[in-house]
Parts: sequence; C-alpha cells; structure tokens
Amino acid sequence: MKRILLLVGLLLSMNAHADGLAKQVESFIQAQYAGNSNVTEVKVLLRTPESRWPPCELPQLSLSQNARRWGNITISARCGQERRLIQAQVQVEGRYLVAARGISAGSKLTADDIKLKTGRLDTLPARTLTDNAKAIGAVSLRNISPGQPLNPVMLRRAWVIKAGQQVQVMAQGNGFNISGVGKAMNNAAAEDSARVRMASGQIVSGIANDDGTIRITL
Repeated sequence: MKRILLLVGLLLSMNAHADGLAKQVESFIQAQYAGNSNVTEVKVLLRTPESRWPPCELPQLSLSQNARRWGNITISARCGQERRLIQAQVQVEGRYLVAARGISAGSKLTADDIKLKTGRLDTLPARTLTDNAKAIGAVSLRNISPGQPLNPVMLRRAWVIKAGQQVQVMAQGNGFNISGVGKAMNNAAAEDSARVRMASGQIVSGIANDDGTIRITL
C-alpha cells in the first residue's frame, strides 16, 4: 500500500512539474506578443522529452535576440549554472494583409486593394504584412492574385523623387537656411537618401521629404 501511495505521489509530482513548465513556457511566449493587436491567440506545444527538462521548478527562460517567436523554436531554460534547451512549437493566430482583388505590377495600392484576414501567422511566408500603413501608397513590383498574402518583397514605397528631375534643395544650419535647385541623381522614397547635382556641378547628398524636396542638415 505504501509503495502504491509513493508511486501515486511521484506521478502527481511529475504531472505538476509538466503542467508547471508548460504554463511557464506558454506565459513566457505569450509575453512576447504583449501589445500586438494583430495577434488573437498563441498556443505552445512542448517538443522536448521530459527527461531533458530543467530540474528546478522555476527555470529562467530566455530567447536569443534574433530568434523567431513562432513556428519551431528553441528556448533557453536555466537553473543556476545548469542550462537546458527546450524545443517547442508556437502556433500564432492573428490578422494579416491579403490582396482584396487582383493587383497589376506597377499599381499604387489603395485601401480598396487590401483587406485583413485571420489565420495562422506561423504558417505564412516570413515578413507577411500586418500593418495597413506599410501597404497603402506602396507600388506593386509584380502581379498579385486576389487573396494572396502581402509581403515587402512584392512592394516598394512610392518614389517622391525620380532620377533626372529638378528638385529643390534646402540646407539648414545654426541660424541660417540656404536653398537651391539641382538635378536628382537617383530615385528616392520619403526619408530615403538622395544625391543631387547642383547647377554649379557640385554633388550633394540629403534626405527626401514627402513633398519631393531635399533637406540637408549642416
């Protein structure tokens, strides 16, 4: 009878350890998405056998800085000087952008061209867009089919300056402003670097503004 009670106690202890680690890992991963309004649900499935779990009840969990936050991931679990690696699968449900209709290459996207869809984010191509602001106003680099998830490699920001056009250059310094006109030497979207050949032949570099002017801070 005593052996049975000891065995039952051991099994309960093991189950409590398993439940405790699973909940700790799940809470740790869910914290990675705190404040992300596009994520609606996060599920974590432990893959590492129990025999390789950390020996303490409250291991210190961490992820490397550049580690993925979903799919098959590796979590560091440290108990004092001992470190174990926990393999887990993270399933993330959330909203992402897809084409609301067919989009031709070279088209500038509007709000009517995109829509939000809900699904498994961890099964989508890397860097699938979730923010409308990163799609509206961008130019399609290829034909995009209806319902296709949107990705930065499909789009580029619209040029505010095109190579060869006349642009106004404004230089600002401590207590002075100087402006002049030159010819743009490269295409540039807002906040991109732009090179300009001035009328004197001098080449200057600055930052493209939304209105197509170039600003130089001295």
